[in-house]
Amino acid sequence: MTSLVDLESVRDAARGLRGVAVRTPLLSAPWLRESAGSEVRLKCEGFQPMGAFKLRGAYTMLARLPEAERARGVITYSSGNHAQAVAFAARAFGVPAVIVMPVNAPAIKVEGTRRLGGEVVQEGTTSEERRALAESIRDDRGMIMIPPFDHPDIIAGQGTVGLEVLEDWPDVETILVPIGGGGLISGVAAAAKALKPGVRVVGVEPVGAPSMRRSLDAGEPVTLDRVESIADGLLPTRVGALTFAHCRDLVDDVVLVEDADIRAAAARLLLRGKLLAEYSGAATTAAIIAAAAARGPTVAVVSGANIDPAHVRDFLTAV
Repeated sequence: MTSLVDLESVRDAARGLRGVAVRTPLLSAPWLRESAGSEVRLKCEGFQPMGAFKLRGAYTMLARLPEAERARGVITYSSGNHAQAVAFAARAFGVPAVIVMPVNAPAIKVEGTRRLGGEVVQEGTTSEERRALAESIRDDRGMIMIPPFDHPDIIAGQGTVGLEVLEDWPDVETILVPIGGGGLISGVAAAAKALKPGVRVVGVEPVGAPSMRRSLDAGEPVTLDRVESIADGLLPTRVGALTFAHCRDLVDDVVLVEDADIRAAAARLLLRGKLLAEYSGAATTAAIIAAAAARGPTVAVVSGANIDPAHVRDFLTAV
């Protein structure tokens, strides 16, 4: 049986992240009350130093590596936010980092990764293509792989989001979390369910990339032949074995949202909430607007703010 991440591991990650990750605010969003039917607060992970929640998991895993292993340097594969997180954490520990990113990665994320000291290699358009090259480079250069989601240390670090939510708002009844590979929702669910078993944890995926929804329906991780969405951070073709186990055992539901709703949600976050969110981060707000998921006092995790400036023009001209 797969062992799930426990609350003490998440709490240990939180202690390790003090002074590194921002304890992000829960901002009230009264403009979402009509859609949700109850109070909504936004967990604003775009306020992290590199603009997304991924810092929590990447830094936690690097911190837990034996010093001799960490000194060999680290490598990962990512569409963007995990890339920047690994580069940020590697720079903090003074070790080299190689990042394999897709050829169509947003320029803002590629530039951000390089600015943080990461060596960027671009390959393919799918997570499997990136992973294959990253594993080859790892073997050639003797580096340590920092996977984007399917590792207990990554999940524990991301779980600090859920820990903060329950500490800051014990009355929350529903937590909405975007799903890419599933690391964030796995950690949030592990922490939240341990602290408040009755809280609902609901995942949100794009209609064009339902990897966790399809896997849960099949009873095992499945590989999608094709993924497509404006939410570039939510496009893995396959979730992890460990993240699947967490979602199967702890997550109450996974709902799907259309790209048009994600685009509209990003615009409303900016215009009504005064928050800049990338499309992946706006997916949970889209689920609220579409009346697909909220029940009782609700937190929507807005997972990142690293949006391509062209996308801002895109959704603002559509308003």
